[in-house]
Amino acid sequence: MDILTDIVHAGMWDEDPTGTSSVPIFRGSTFSQEMGFQARWDYGRSGNPTRAALEEAMAKLEGGQAAFAFSSGIAAINSVLMTLSTGDHVVVGEDIYGGTYRTLSLLFSRWGLATTWVDASDLDAVRAAITDKTRAILVESPSNPLLRICDLRGIASLARERGIQAWTDNTFQTPLLQRPLDLGFHVSIHSATKFLGGHSDVVAGLAVVSDQTIAKELYKVQNGFGAILGPDDSWMVLRGIRTLAARLRMQQEHALRLARWLSGRPQIHAVHYPGLPDHPGKDIHDGQTSGPGAVMSFDLGDAACAEAFLRAVELPLTAVSLGGIETILSWPCRMSHASMPPSERKRRGIGDGLLRLSVGLEDPADLEADFERALGA
Repeated sequence: MDILTDIVHAGMWDEDPTGTSSVPIFRGSTFSQEMGFQARWDYGRSGNPTRAALEEAMAKLEGGQAAFAFSSGIAAINSVLMTLSTGDHVVVGEDIYGGTYRTLSLLFSRWGLATTWVDASDLDAVRAAITDKTRAILVESPSNPLLRICDLRGIASLARERGIQAWTDNTFQTPLLQRPLDLGFHVSIHSATKFLGGHSDVVAGLAVVSDQTIAKELYKVQNGFGAILGPDDSWMVLRGIRTLAARLRMQQEHALRLARWLSGRPQIHAVHYPGLPDHPGKDIHDGQTSGPGAVMSFDLGDAACAEAFLRAVELPLTAVSLGGIETILSWPCRMSHASMPPSERKRRGIGDGLLRLSVGLEDPADLEADFERALGA
């Protein structure tokens, strides 16, 4: 069936004898077992029916063999990284979520996981970074926060040619707009805190895998490391997924209008959004996804202008995160990418005047009027 149908019916629980329209929340930490018999449910860390409903729904939406729900988006990323070993090497796109940069540079480096940062929009640069010890390539497309575009098919083909895995953070696009496993990727990762949950009221992460071999390895990490998603939060994400199409399609429509409007403001140096005709990599993006999404960034030139704008604006929430029903403005150099040294931010093109905008469901005319007043500051 079409993904719109699958989204609406996500998490419908076939095992419930009451015919309920919503999967129950199973809060039990342990489950009764007959002595000598292996039961599907034994202990809440190892498995929970509500969490399983979410995982099965996401596997279906992404076209994967299995999915795993974690306590946060970064827990999902870290758990995927934990399938690697000391001495392994991973190639990572340099324009990537700041939390991913932090965990690779400060945590995984301690036990000998080597990282090479590359411009992932340059397929030749990705190819040149692969060594005999490389086990995976990790990218985002569109990237965070500059919305750079990677050739996902090209990266997946390169990974399979070299016998390594291709992983992507698909948070911005969600399976509604982009299905990386269909393009040849092995793992698609989400911060379900964002568009999947959709209401800025739950913290969760998901990883969807392409085959059972990877699934077995990731389950070992999920069960052994224990960064699982609880049943109440699993239910919240499932509820959010069921309105994903309605929300994201309207948010995307509003984002395209705002990106065009922002592009015409003299105070703004650049607008980064793959819905604009001059966005670098737009042709590649259009060939691997069904829409530009609802996240963009724009550059006000310097920190003083960015701060003045943020102090003057009234409608958006100035905060970390994205993907909620409300418009959210983030200042990467002070928020999502604050852990990245200034020299690294500058080298990656993340200037002090850059703001990231996640467009919500407000009337875009109201947002434009609010932004016009703030730009006057």
